[in-house]
Amino acid sequence: TAALSPFAVTRRIGHPYQNRTPPKRKKPRTSFSRVQICELEKRFHRQKYLASAERATLAKALKMTDAQVKTWFQNRRTKWRRQTAEEREAERQQANRLMLHLQQEAFQKSLAQPLPQDPLCMHNSSLYALQNLQPWAEDNKVTSVSGVASVV
Repeated sequence: TAALSPFAVTRRIGHPYQNRTPPKRKKPRTSFSRVQICELEKRFHRQKYLASAERATLAKALKMTDAQVKTWFQNRRTKWRRQTAEEREAERQQANRLMLHLQQEAFQKSLAQPLPQDPLCMHNSSLYALQNLQPWAEDNKVTSVSGVASVV
């Protein structure tokens, strides 16, 4: 005959989620007719955002609810943003590839053409040697003896 205290812990029997009300059934996906989608796409192409009055008029004309038109436009704008971002990224990558190609082409041309002689370098032997130094050429080997570099 134990007395119940106000701080007694009540124990639940079973899993704590068992006593909850069952979740509401998810609304099935709404499918639109081809005519509805075609009209929605045409309108979206002209206008990305609709005022509430425009939305109500379009919904009535297409025999849809206002909420369906609103949701369709929200989803379509999301798809549009993703597509334009992907297109911009593809254009950026293409531009980068073109720049690399042009840089390589310019570099190859610079290797094939002799450097113009700078008049200042003609009169100064150190500057003349530096001007003619092409570190990318395989046949030039730089050697250093007692701190003085020479091209062999």
